[in-house]
Amino acid sequence: MGNREDLLAGARRVIADRGVAKATARDIANEAGVSLAAIGYHFGSKDRLITEALVEALGTGIGEDIEALMLEGRGGTLLDGFAATWNAMPAVFAANREALLAGLENSVRVLRDPEAGRHLSEASAEGYRGMADNLRVAYPDLDDEQVDAVAKLYFALVQSLGILWLLSPDRGVPTGDELAVAVAAIAGSGGPGATAG
Repeated sequence: MGNREDLLAGARRVIADRGVAKATARDIANEAGVSLAAIGYHFGSKDRLITEALVEALGTGIGEDIEALMLEGRGGTLLDGFAATWNAMPAVFAANREALLAGLENSVRVLRDPEAGRHLSEASAEGYRGMADNLRVAYPDLDDEQVDAVAKLYFALVQSLGILWLLSPDRGVPTGDELAVAVAAIAGSGGPGATAG
């Protein structure tokens, strides 16, 4: 690994041990075995390094898990695949609890910093694109507008259900089956702009 990768790995270890608020640049540099100046050289700031480390951790943890679940739905209906994916997500959240918690902590910090917010917004757009790519593979009959809309729904659900799961993991979040019933009911209403009969 190079210094950049060492810093990302070191940041993830420090964050897991101390949390985002208590992660210092010196601690991260020491954990990575590189100079303190390497943070500025590769990332510009400790905050940017932390955001990139967490985006990568969530992308390779929750991101890869949800993409695998989406691809398992190949050959079935979109609604059945949707239900199966969201039925499995509490286990994904549990396997990635620390990264999810650190990501939430970092999001609050980033909201106070416009520059860091732009980077996180770019990472979110990359998250949509990754989900859209997998939806195209799993459900090739969807058109581009449908793929984009479903990818954004999945992304919004990951964010919101992840927070609900952190707040109450044992009381649960809505199941995939419950969410599928809601989506089917909304679709059955005729969609946007439909008038009541």
